[in-house]
Amino acid sequence: MKILFWSAGILIGLFLLGLGVVQVASERVEVVEMHTLDDQGEPMITRLWVVDDEGQQYLRSGNGTSLWFERIQENDNFEVTRNGKTAVYTAVLRPDKRDHINALMHQKYTWGDTLISAVTGASDKAIPVELHPSL
Repeated sequence: MKILFWSAGILIGLFLLGLGVVQVASERVEVVEMHTLDDQGEPMITRLWVVDDEGQQYLRSGNGTSLWFERIQENDNFEVTRNGKTAVYTAVLRPDKRDHINALMHQKYTWGDTLISAVTGASDKAIPVELHPSL
């Protein structure tokens, strides 16, 4: 019985350690906050990675099934807070830039990008989202 408790404790500890590593990988470099509304009109905040390329800002959906990704496709305007400044944007999907944006994400987020991509297996299906300021 003692071995069973020790085994369970070790498994739970490893699981929590894994969650902690993923959290650190996700939050250790720049993260923006996306503000959207869910189906009931309730505000939702999603923390996402961002990169810049040729004057444009890019987010990345791992495989196009993320709830935040679905919400921005349903609602043309959404807000993003970056460096304490909030602006309204529309999204332009840029699958043609997948390899380039993936490379920029990897360059900026290094081992965190490698870890998250390994866990989700989604970088080859990623959909870059170009942010366009809404007028």
